[in-house]
Amino acid sequence: MSRFVNLEFDGELENQFDQREGTRDEGYYLQSAEEACQKAQFEVALRLFARVLEFNPKNVAAWAGQVRMLIELGEFREAKLWADKALERFPNAPELLAGKAVALARLGDVQAAMAFSDASIEERGDTPYIWLARGDVLLARAEKRANYCFDKAIALAPSDWVVPWLASRIFFFYKKVAVALKFAQEALARQASQAVIWFQLGRCQQTLGLSAYAADSFARALELDASIPNLAAALQEVQRVGLWGKLRNAWRQLFYPA
Repeated sequence: MSRFVNLEFDGELENQFDQREGTRDEGYYLQSAEEACQKAQFEVALRLFARVLEFNPKNVAAWAGQVRMLIELGEFREAKLWADKALERFPNAPELLAGKAVALARLGDVQAAMAFSDASIEERGDTPYIWLARGDVLLARAEKRANYCFDKAIALAPSDWVVPWLASRIFFFYKKVAVALKFAQEALARQASQAVIWFQLGRCQQTLGLSAYAADSFARALELDASIPNLAAALQEVQRVGLWGKLRNAWRQLFYPA
């Protein structure tokens, strides 16, 4: 069933994001949606963007935000359908064109993805997301030019930790984990107090077999924000693997001493 058949805004979400003072209007929920995204709470952000559209159906940023959140949730077909729906209203919106390009790339239609990415840039799209999306498409096409796009995105926001964090997530998706680790470290250098960065760093370290480092990163993330989805489970898993490794080494030393 489509995720948008019943995209209600429930009381639990309202309690979670209505702690800040101020009028609960279009701008309030747009800011809350971006905050949820930056906590890797993509399902929550999706619903908050929907609340923005209840206030103003012409808010292009909210339409584009929903497409981005669906991509982060791995709902690529839904992301494409929602981008199509939005582009009916705003056919020249650069970030909607870029979002559709990413959805198409991740669905395997790299030729069409490139066309939409080209269109997003032709519409004078010069935001970090436009270039992150371009890099995403080029990674799907296994093109080395992708690196330039990520460098461009980061150059457009030289003090923003979110951009290298998102770049890390993109490279991680394409199983280029060493590069993903580098971008996670860059994000950490910009803002070491963000739990999602430590979580992403730990994911990269865990995938690369650096279990002890991953455990430390996950533990640090947990100290900063225990609400990050899948964080507690990731820490338990890496601790379990580490314990098994210690037991295995002890077993070898017992029966096969040097």
